Amino acid sequence: MENALFLAALGLPLLSGATLCLLRDREGRMPGRVALGATLLTSALVWFLILRAGEDTHVLLQITDSLVLCLRFDRLGRFFAGILATLWPLTVLYAQSYLEGKPRLGSFFGFFTLSYAVSLGVSMAGNLLTLYVFYELLTLATAPLVLYPMGKKALRATVTYLIFSLGGAAFGFATMAWLLSVDAGGVFSLGGLLNAAPDGTAMQIFFVLGFLGFGVKTAVFPLHIWLPRATVAPTPVTALLHAVAVVKAGAFAVIRLSWYCFDPTLLRGTWAQAVPLALVCFTLVYGSAMALKQVHWKKRLAYSTVANLSYVLFGVLLFIPAGLQAGLVHMAAHAATKILAFCCAGAVYCRTGLEYHTQLNGLGRRMPVTFAAFTLSALALTGIPPFNGFVSKWYLLTAAAEAGTPLAYVGAGALLLSALLTAIYMLIPAVRAWFPRRDAAPAAPAATREADWRMLVPFVILSVSLLALGLYAAPVLNAAAAIAGL
Repeated sequence: MENALFLAALGLPLLSGATLCLLRDREGRMPGRVALGATLLTSALVWFLILRAGEDTHVLLQITDSLVLCLRFDRLGRFFAGILATLWPLTVLYAQSYLEGKPRLGSFFGFFTLSYAVSLGVSMAGNLLTLYVFYELLTLATAPLVLYPMGKKALRATVTYLIFSLGGAAFGFATMAWLLSVDAGGVFSLGGLLNAAPDGTAMQIFFVLGFLGFGVKTAVFPLHIWLPRATVAPTPVTALLHAVAVVKAGAFAVIRLSWYCFDPTLLRGTWAQAVPLALVCFTLVYGSAMALKQVHWKKRLAYSTVANLSYVLFGVLLFIPAGLQAGLVHMAAHAATKILAFCCAGAVYCRTGLEYHTQLNGLGRRMPVTFAAFTLSALALTGIPPFNGFVSKWYLLTAAAEAGTPLAYVGAGALLLSALLTAIYMLIPAVRAWFPRRDAAPAAPAATREADWRMLVPFVILSVSLLALGLYAAPVLNAAAAIAGL
């Protein structure tokens, strides 16, 4: 029975997405409604499995005795699946309003739904081979969404995305092949699947290669270039790429690599920890500084994602349980916060056509719910109490103090500097919208209306969650602690 439920959780969005892709030229509201229905049913099924399923392995395909595609829901997989199952339906509802009247909606919602299925496959992967297959399928499922506008900029962004993602796949494949040669099954186990003392040099080289390969989707410098360019896609897609699916799948894969494939105790204190951790610390500040430079609103948020994904990786790469817990808490906090910020920017563009934060003068009075939600997301991302972002950053800083290494202290300093920059680049658009300069031109005509209910409902739900999980963070903290073995 449980095996059938796992297959249904993947099969329902796969079949629905494939059917919608066949209706690629279909317009009107039907594709969005089908996608929303399939997503809601899938999310309900996924949450049932999160709460009730055991940790048995379910074989999808046995290629050879050692090469098996299988599904298994451990605590880490449930954590990531919970983020996906909660946020995906809200994004689909938002997309219905954002894309109303646009062409090729069957194709768009088809690939949007297929991406959900593949992302769930990443979370449910029971071994390294299955994770790798779904991880690469995610690139193929999301590339048409970046291409959707069908202009030259969209084409360039898609090509860049594919080049970086497929290049990273080569590094990831090399690491997977080495790991499978050491442990033929590749079944995930907290503490690593290396069942014998391997050659230390080879282990360290392949870990760094794997980190760089999976680090493409987490936008670690200098592998981040694809992410800001992808802002040419419609806002539901950029919210999907930068908050929920692609970048979080990258972070999830790095966690699997660092804690479930390699033994972190063998890597701690080696150059194989120092090099990735140094890249992450640099990316923390670089992403925030670049965000501050951007005038284009969505690109500002994209560079913010570059920085915030490195918050997660910083905690993970400390190679102590408290760091893993803190990284997971920030992974959940950032997902809800950033998807809200992107969707608010998209609502403004949808209603006014404005793309630059310098154009927002006084617009908060005409779109009060939208800008109230954006202001809350700005405060949460900055890490101001009592929002969820404060909790995650506090735990990251305490984990750095517990680690007590020079790079941990450097990372803590980078995190504090990044938080200061975040306050500036996130609050400037909010202040401009609520408190315009007297000599500034109006942002938009007086007839500008608030976003419709299909946008406002996700705004309200997400805004409440930012505050609720800041005031009562125990569920997320306890789930992350259980994953980290605390």
